[in-house]
Amino acid sequence: MPPFGLLHRRAWASLFGQLLRPSGLVCIGEVHFHSQVSQTDMAAFGFQGTRDLSPQQMVVREKILDMVIDCFKRHGAKRLDTPAFELKEMLTEKYGEDSGLIYDLKDQGGELLSLRYDLTVPFARYLAMNKVKRMKRYQVGKVWRRESPTIVQGRYREFCQCDFDIAGQFDPMIPDAECLKIMCEVLSGLQLGDFLIKVNDRRILDGILAVCAVPQSKFHAICSSIDKLDKIPWKDVRHEMVAKKGLAPEVADRIGDYVQRHGGVSLVEEMFQDSRLSQNKQALEGLGDLRLLFEYLTLFGIAEKISFDLSLARGLDYYTGVIYEAVLLQTPAQAEECLNVGSVAAGGRYDGLVGVFDPKGHTVPCVGLSIGVERIFAILEERMKTAGLKIRTTETQVFVATPQKNFLHERLKLISELWDAGIKAELLYKNNPKLLTQLHYCEHMGIPLVVIIGEQELKEGVIKLRSVASREEVAIKRENLVAEIQKKLSES
Repeated sequence: MPPFGLLHRRAWASLFGQLLRPSGLVCIGEVHFHSQVSQTDMAAFGFQGTRDLSPQQMVVREKILDMVIDCFKRHGAKRLDTPAFELKEMLTEKYGEDSGLIYDLKDQGGELLSLRYDLTVPFARYLAMNKVKRMKRYQVGKVWRRESPTIVQGRYREFCQCDFDIAGQFDPMIPDAECLKIMCEVLSGLQLGDFLIKVNDRRILDGILAVCAVPQSKFHAICSSIDKLDKIPWKDVRHEMVAKKGLAPEVADRIGDYVQRHGGVSLVEEMFQDSRLSQNKQALEGLGDLRLLFEYLTLFGIAEKISFDLSLARGLDYYTGVIYEAVLLQTPAQAEECLNVGSVAAGGRYDGLVGVFDPKGHTVPCVGLSIGVERIFAILEERMKTAGLKIRTTETQVFVATPQKNFLHERLKLISELWDAGIKAELLYKNNPKLLTQLHYCEHMGIPLVVIIGEQELKEGVIKLRSVASREEVAIKRENLVAEIQKKLSES
């Protein structure tokens, strides 16, 4: 039995029904959803943190991307693409402690280039370079990071990001609320299980550090430590702050009183009443925006999916306001072993980044999100392996076959007619294939229909149309074949 419930399995099978074989087929050699080459095997070729994707994996990956992109388009986004590499100076000092993870390319005639670390900084550079003041865009592309890969958790050195961003000066929190709505729509549509989106504001976090007497020079370093609270306990984070980053123990304890708290809009109101935090202008601005954000999230019907979490820090230096991160609340397969993939989506507001690239410092407020495709894929891959689901790797609708020798020319003419009519069709690349071999191929590949032409059919001006699942055959007039195939396909 699969380790998740029958209802969930049925819903999942329905969602990914296009991936499965027709139920009536007898498969000759199953096409299993197999794992990628192991990290050890890849290391033998001299590189780690990357992988090849099999045809079965690519089918699932494309379905995930289609669902994500459909959601982005539903919200009015335009597609954008940017180069895989940027000038090194464009990327450095934008990612805090993670700047050391940027891949630098070899100096080519004085050009210092680096592979892009994310899609956000290139987007900000694009806005500044092209003097764009307002844009709602999405982008799908690979990024590269020199970090220790954890393959089982969907962490790689080369991976795909799906970003949605809204650039422009708008009334507060309306674009931010839409980004959180999109995040909920994507995660709900993929049926990954129950999830929670943690929300905080960098101004609130900076206010906490200020009222706890953290020196301004240590803000980024301490934020980086706080950001680890979802991975290690507070006592270990405290130890890092004190022993490694030189923070006074009493200051660390004051920070701990704040960052271990989480809740809903009631916690926002509680923080307004905090005697220390209420004296900090930055924190009050952040709390005011969060109060408004929760009002809009309630109208969108997603407030119960959102948690105000004071431990959320998001280590990237360019965030200036609201930040958020989505995590799954249960293991995707509910098996003995937990597949811990961390956050599956994240984002936030970065109002100052475009100004860094603009020669005159003109800013364009921006807010956006990134969907963790690789981590989601790791979850779905594990789930489909556990459920034993079979994957069709092609979309072929019709196979052109013959029971007789010397019929290659007729098969080629026939398949050309089907292609010209927009029908997805295949044939075997042999002059005289055996009919049984051709039918077995259809069963193996999950092709639903076979058209058969032989001497008798040619003489009578008909083509046999065979259902692979039921093995029923009907004779169709040659001139009606395309229409009949299209009718059969529309009914299936």
